[in-house]
Amino acid sequence: MNNNKFFKEVNGNFAFGCMRLPLTKDGIDYEMFTKMVDYFIDHGLNYFDTARGYHSGQSEIAIKKCLTSRYPRDRYTLTDKLTENYFTDEKSIVPFFESQLEACGVEYFDFYLLHAISRTNYQHFASSNAFKVCLELKRQGKIKHLGISFHDKADLLEEILNTYPEIEVVQLQFNYADYYSDNVQSKLNYETCVKHNKPVFVMEPIKGGGLIKVPDNIQKILDENRTCSNAAYALRFAASFPNIAVVLSGMSNLDMMIENLSFMSDFKPLSEEEMEKVLKAGNAFRNIKSIPCTTCRYCVAGCPKNILIPNLFQCYNTRKVFNDWNASFYYKSVLTLNNGKASDCIKCGKCERVCPQHLQIRELLKEVAATFENEEDDED
Repeated sequence: MNNNKFFKEVNGNFAFGCMRLPLTKDGIDYEMFTKMVDYFIDHGLNYFDTARGYHSGQSEIAIKKCLTSRYPRDRYTLTDKLTENYFTDEKSIVPFFESQLEACGVEYFDFYLLHAISRTNYQHFASSNAFKVCLELKRQGKIKHLGISFHDKADLLEEILNTYPEIEVVQLQFNYADYYSDNVQSKLNYETCVKHNKPVFVMEPIKGGGLIKVPDNIQKILDENRTCSNAAYALRFAASFPNIAVVLSGMSNLDMMIENLSFMSDFKPLSEEEMEKVLKAGNAFRNIKSIPCTTCRYCVAGCPKNILIPNLFQCYNTRKVFNDWNASFYYKSVLTLNNGKASDCIKCGKCERVCPQHLQIRELLKEVAATFENEEDDED
């Protein structure tokens, strides 16, 4: 049943983000993904979100294999995206778009987003007339709704929405840890969308899994008069704001989906007391020295030294936030065994250009190297 107040194509307020699909040693686990698709649709939900860069192009193929070839077109709503590094100029946009339709096995996209817009790539979209081209594709019926996904500060979002009022929806990183962030500006960007009457699609509501296992001082806050799980607090927070149309979750197994749907398919907003507690926990995050990486992995593909940047950042956070000394073992014996070390960085800057969080990755890798590579090995 459709109960979305913004878009008739979207059932409910919860979406299946296909950036972190279940994996086997050979790639995407199609059998598990198929079970998850069926469970999701059987529970009355229908929104799926993909992009060419997810799983190195395999996410779109998995969508065709496990969703679009198995269900009639009116049973699902599908979003895809125009990403900066897949087009060079205006003429290259339509061929890329057509290749996405073919890969996904559809004749149109319900939503199409100009992807991961920030100050570093906005001019590329503008100079290539990407908005104009996509509006023409919408006129042709190949796109139903046009939007953007956005990773920058509110002043740039204000400029874009003033310049392109045809934008129908904005996808934002929105979670309680980033709500008051000076870097991500979840609150300010949300308020800008409200000002322009643009519904919001939420990405990273659990901050790449970072709001599941939290530091002890934050867990203590969440444990006070606990009413639900950490995941439920995070997802319900994101969905409790009136201008939120849908909250995406990148689910990697069926158990995760079952847990999330247990409270999102029969959604209840946070109470006033729950909201106060969750925002208190969010403020506590601001005082922790950690790297706010969401493991989107955009930085990995172009790294000339094959450094697993998000994994190294996770190791660093595990050591600094949780004081877990096992991180040293994973850094030395797993993550850098056949891949580059943090100190191998040649400072080319490719990673920083594509980072949605605008992290100073080159400087952070120096800190990671200093943390792990100067340690003496624990050998007898």
